Amino acid sequence: MIDRNREILLDVKDLQVSFGKFKAVKGVSFQIYRGETFGLVGESGSGKTTVGRAIMRIIPTSGGDVIYKGDKINGKIDRKLDQKVIREIQMIFQDPQASLNERAKVDYIVSEGLLTTRKDLNAEQRRQMVADALLEVGLLPEFAGRFPHEFSGGQRQRIGIARALIMEPEFIIADEPISALDVSIRAQVLNLLATLQKERGLTYLFIAHDLSVMRHITDRIAVIHRGEIVELAETEELFRRPLHPYTQALLSAVPLADPIAERAKVLKIYDPACHSDYDTNPPRWVNLGSEDCEHYVLANDREIELYKNI
Repeated sequence: MIDRNREILLDVKDLQVSFGKFKAVKGVSFQIYRGETFGLVGESGSGKTTVGRAIMRIIPTSGGDVIYKGDKINGKIDRKLDQKVIREIQMIFQDPQASLNERAKVDYIVSEGLLTTRKDLNAEQRRQMVADALLEVGLLPEFAGRFPHEFSGGQRQRIGIARALIMEPEFIIADEPISALDVSIRAQVLNLLATLQKERGLTYLFIAHDLSVMRHITDRIAVIHRGEIVELAETEELFRRPLHPYTQALLSAVPLADPIAERAKVLKIYDPACHSDYDTNPPRWVNLGSEDCEHYVLANDREIELYKNI
């Protein structure tokens, strides 16, 4: 059900990212509402991580706008806005081992952001904030004196989450935060993120390739393929009525709990040749949902008529 009064926290308009002549992101647009978990899903190399890093300003954009709370935050921005963005937007990275400085103790890793944004704090205040952040993610405060290599993968990811939380952000970009973890502890991290969202009123951009995970944690999902968003809908609507053939192929690969149904399942293979008429009949972004349930898809006139019957 669509709430027309939702506040738009992040508005991405025609975002483009290029590496030399290669266009990794080709005009991506979407909005994220305050308090929701917005999913961005696609295969490896689809451009989803690049979108997240462009929003974080880790990599530069080559076109389009990233609007946060009404302010454009990509490109050159003044120092005051830069400090605001650093405080309010944080990222949880995919690999908890590679994203932590192995030569630094946990105390420094978690508090590093405070050193540049909260110069009003003394050493004791920072230590207390680190202890509180560690406790919030289920780690003991005495862990602050240890190095990352002394922890398991799940504990390292919790350290990464504490590093983000200590900045008291409003918006967190979670880039495949459980893909490098053992299956046995993935649920723990997901439950932790859900609890923190409720307690702090956080907004998430959750990036992943696993639709089965997305179904349980996201409010809406955008499907990205080769740098373009091809479908966007509320999560249950997308699972109930996938329109784009690429989305259908992704969903067909989701494992089923029933072994008999899993053996009988037919995988769908996405063939870009099915869009062979795009040169003469180019696609456009169109809403094929209802008044109460928006469902956007990238399609041309021929495909629109086809998708209406799905």
